[in-house]
Amino acid sequence: MKEIRDLIRFWDARNGQPLALATLVSAQGSSYRRPGARMLINASGDYAGGVSAGCIEDEVIACSRKVLRNGEPQLLTFDTRLRFGCNGTIQIFVEVARADVMNEVRECIANRQNCRLETLLRGNTLGTRLAGFHTRSDSFVQNLEPVLRLVLVGDSSDTIALRTQAALLGWNILQYEAPPVPADAIDNRTAVVVATHHFGRDCAALRDLLPTQLRYLGLVGSRRRRDDILFDVLNQGLTVSDGLFAPAGLHLGAETPEEIALSIVTEIQCVFASGTAQQLRHRSAPIHQALPAALAPCTASAA
Repeated sequence: MKEIRDLIRFWDARNGQPLALATLVSAQGSSYRRPGARMLINASGDYAGGVSAGCIEDEVIACSRKVLRNGEPQLLTFDTRLRFGCNGTIQIFVEVARADVMNEVRECIANRQNCRLETLLRGNTLGTRLAGFHTRSDSFVQNLEPVLRLVLVGDSSDTIALRTQAALLGWNILQYEAPPVPADAIDNRTAVVVATHHFGRDCAALRDLLPTQLRYLGLVGSRRRRDDILFDVLNQGLTVSDGLFAPAGLHLGAETPEEIALSIVTEIQCVFASGTAQQLRHRSAPIHQALPAALAPCTASAA
């Protein structure tokens, strides 16, 4: 989602000049980026986003300049087994970016709404648009969720480091020195980390937040301190859900605030992206998760 926000900023900064939109619409075998990766390119070759590790961007930019000149979209196919480090085939669809689509995506991002983009690859209406309820079989459909929001409760070296890590990932960040957290700050793409380092405030925060059934509610501190806090909370008649992560963070051997923040942000990423935190060298399954059937890329042939 950070990449989409970067594209919108790039679009706004160009003040209406024609831009090309390149979308990775199909990936078979291994690839550095997955379907849905996008670039915006202007006629000078300046761009935001990316569709690879930098291997094919120059060729995509060259194609984009041609598309901007003649207005005709192109579907590019790259066999990465022959030229690059990956073992697969990818397809990139390049078109002139539509102002109405970019503006609607901006509105969805600003209002924290889901947004579905459909890229039509065949027929007389080639290009990307906002998807309705019914999509065509010869199209690529991508669901854009709101950017992750990190709510921090407390003001300490931990929260300073967490803000830095979350900003690097492009997350939306809200911070409150003490509870309560306003109800309108929480939705299904929100993670909350409680790090007040004050027993009473931590207890109050958990009493306030546990009923919201957050997917991630983290508490910074030791297991013993967690047990004392939960004893207080449970005595209030509340129940603990699977969304409580206490102590917050993965075991990375972290000691400093920056290392602790890394362990917590990594855990949050795992929760919202259904990761496992398993070392990739020990993983027998594919690195990237398979796309849901409704969002799977089409099998269009190269133009």
